[in-house]
This record gives sequence, structure tokens and C-alpha cells, in this order.
Amino acid sequence: MTLHQVRIKSIGWALRLLAILVLFPCLLQAEESAKADEKTVTRVAVIPFQAVLPEEASSTVQCPICGSVNSSGPLSRGAEKIVEEMATDQLREYKAVVMVPPERVAGVYRRVSTNLLKQSLLQVFLETGRELNADALMAGFVYRYRERVGYDYSVERPAAVAFEIHLISVRDGRTIWRGTFDKTQKSLMEDVFQASSFFRGGAKWLTARQLTKLGVDNIFKTFPGFEP
Repeated sequence: MTLHQVRIKSIGWALRLLAILVLFPCLLQAEESAKADEKTVTRVAVIPFQAVLPEEASSTVQCPICGSVNSSGPLSRGAEKIVEEMATDQLREYKAVVMVPPERVAGVYRRVSTNLLKQSLLQVFLETGRELNADALMAGFVYRYRERVGYDYSVERPAAVAFEIHLISVRDGRTIWRGTFDKTQKSLMEDVFQASSFFRGGAKWLTARQLTKLGVDNIFKTFPGFEP
């Protein structure tokens, strides 16, 4: 090998080394950035919402998770599913959230709740979340869902809705956020302090579904995460 060839080879290796030194920090930064992005994503499982019925002759019920006392009442069939769907739609607005498929959550929850009959409901929730590899759980309880009797501008009996929603950390079982809504619609003449909500409803008597939507929108104003 000639001296000229040795010099060319040395220059080639030097250029390669220089390229590695220049590109390596960029590659490392890109990898760290990707890991950071992964950490900002929160995997959430929505546990099927539940209707909570009072014991005989009682007008109140307790939250199965936190023990809060809530007023109860008639519950229309499928009310818990309506509240769940509206809350889930709100959660989907957050780009940092990855939703676990609902059918998968329901299947795992049914199996875990059967296997852990003697455990508390919170423990059943947390075990479900661990199996789903979720970071957080959303669970809801519906205490009252009474439909309106009447029409938009005239009612015999107004709609009444009460529910509670929890966001729970799977890691430690801590309640990250809790939102509650309890409302029986009243006319403007009955309660002037509810004027803002009455006019938000279009100054008319709402159906139970419309009142629920108003409630879900209202409590999610206090929702702490995630970046929308």
C-alpha cells in the first residue's frame, strides 16, 4: 500500500468519525424526545358506569368508591350507559389520552369482578387496570335519572339527574379527580339563582339526556388533565 493510499484511508476514517460525533448527539436527543413523548401519553380505561340503587326506604346512596352521600331517585333503564358515553366523549378530546377499547375493558372487568368477589370494588377496578396496562381509570356512578314529563315549554314534572365520576390512578389507587352533578331543573320563577343554567338550556325544560349533557360539560370544566 502506498503512502498516498494510506493518507486517503486515514482521511476516510476521520470523516466517518466526525460524522458519528456530529450525528450521535442528534440521534440521542431524538431518542430521548421519543421517550418523553411516550411518557406524556396516558392510557385510560373507562370502567363500565354503574347505577347505584338505595336500600329500602332510603332517599340517599353512598358512592362505592369514596363513600360520599348522594341523593337518589328513579333510574331510567340504561341511564348509566348514557352518562358513560358522554363522559367518554369528553375524555376523547384530550390528545394525550389513549383510550383502551371499551369492549376489552368490559370483558376484563367482568372476569376480574367474578374472580375477586370478596374484594372491594376499588380493588376490582385497580386489578382490571393492571391487566389492561392502563395508567388511569375512569369510573362513574349514576344515582338518579328521571325523565321529564311534558314538553319544552310546559312540564308536569321536570327532569332530574345525579351522578358522580372518578379518575383513579392505577399505580396507587388515588383519586386524581372527582366530579359530581345533582340537579332537578327548576323554572326561572322558582329559583332566580339558577338563571344562567336555565338560559344555557335554551330557556326551556330539558330532557334527562339534555340535562346530563349540561352536567357532564359543567363538571369537566374542573378536569385537571390532560393537555387537550
